[in-house]
Amino acid sequence: MSSKTSERSVTAAWRISVGSTLVFALGTTVAFLLLHQYVSREIQRRSDAWLTGEVSVLSDVAERTPRGALYDRIVDEVAELATKEIPPGHGAVADPTQAVFFLETDAKGAVKLWVGPQNSTVFTEAIVRRHFQPESPMDVKIPGHATPFRVAQIAADDGSQIYLGMSERNDRQVLGRMRRYFLIIFLAIVLLGFAITFVSSRRLLMRVQRVTETAAKIDQDNLQSRVPVISGNDEVAQLAATMNRMLDRISRTVEQLHSMSDALAHDLRSPITAVRGRLEMALMAEEPSRIQEPVAFAVEELDRIANLLTTSLDVTEARAGALRMHRSEFDLQQLLHAIAELYEPSLHEKEISIRLECDPSVMVKADAGLFHRMLANILNNAVRHLPAGSNLRIRLQREDDRIRLTVEDDGPGFPPEVLEHLFEKHVKGSSSTGHGIGLAFIHAVTTAHGGTIQGRNRAEGGTQLVIEIPA
Repeated sequence: MSSKTSERSVTAAWRISVGSTLVFALGTTVAFLLLHQYVSREIQRRSDAWLTGEVSVLSDVAERTPRGALYDRIVDEVAELATKEIPPGHGAVADPTQAVFFLETDAKGAVKLWVGPQNSTVFTEAIVRRHFQPESPMDVKIPGHATPFRVAQIAADDGSQIYLGMSERNDRQVLGRMRRYFLIIFLAIVLLGFAITFVSSRRLLMRVQRVTETAAKIDQDNLQSRVPVISGNDEVAQLAATMNRMLDRISRTVEQLHSMSDALAHDLRSPITAVRGRLEMALMAEEPSRIQEPVAFAVEELDRIANLLTTSLDVTEARAGALRMHRSEFDLQQLLHAIAELYEPSLHEKEISIRLECDPSVMVKADAGLFHRMLANILNNAVRHLPAGSNLRIRLQREDDRIRLTVEDDGPGFPPEVLEHLFEKHVKGSSSTGHGIGLAFIHAVTTAHGGTIQGRNRAEGGTQLVIEIPA
């Protein structure tokens, strides 16, 4: 493969890889944002549930516990809860009250009880300024702390307010680790996906490029190039196989065209020379009566040349799978009788008897013109090749979904040298005066209609042709 072709495949693979990777990255990012939002809400919901439940318990303890014992009980409770909530190894301070605090104020806002970090003033001022809704925890930003505290509030019967707060540091650390892990995994997956997409698309494009290069190399002087066989059964392999089949058909068609051109040039040379000679004789004739015979001969020869050209073209098109047909439904039995009546004078003149054995109303959907010429060819061959006194028998039968036409005679049979190549063009016996195209035309019409044809010499003498076509 040329460097320019390889460069084009790399550029195309790069564009495909970048585009697919961007789409994948965008989709993955959107999915992560939704997941991040869900996890964040779930963490906050659990924190709020814990704070709401615990502040209610602490409020009940504050109302029922004497003043002297309340402080120790609150300290023990808050320390126990803080220890459970802060994961080991992530707390910067050994004292758990750095992450959880308890505050009780009287009806006027004065501090009655504080359990938490040493600098209670900044906590108290920040909390008292906020307006809390019952059982609705809020975020409170405390000066000197990087992360806010989630605070729940409940009012006691004597007008005092109880606040329980927990730092969101651990929650944010969890979300931060989640984002970092996602970023690492995201980059690894994106890079791996890009590499896989690039390699796969480049291999695919290189395979397609080989098909393109093969098609580009083909011209009228080079029809033998074929796309390299590709293993597997994917779309590219099917494309390569289809391309090779198409090239085979084109090559066969061109070969047949060349063969037909050569054969026609050879076959037409003699009759054209004969026609030219007869016309020259007519020009040289002094008496008008002597002109008629050369002109009549020339007209007959020209008709024969025209028929030869038409038949040769039809045979070539049929073998190339391009024979143009105009199908219609007609009675083959009636057509056979009509053609037999047309040839009856010629057969009678050569003392050839013909017998037709036909099933009634044999309907077929086919090209009536081609069938007319095929049947006429069969009878014309009988007139030309059977000796006087011969017998010709034609049977037309309908068998299920097939139609069988059997033609038999008691003549000399096919020459041994042509029996193996009976339906090939320009194959004829040494004593034949034809062009060896009649049986080839019959074979072409039969196969074009999806039928089969067989020819042989009968054991009792003579020939037999068996033609079968779909009904």
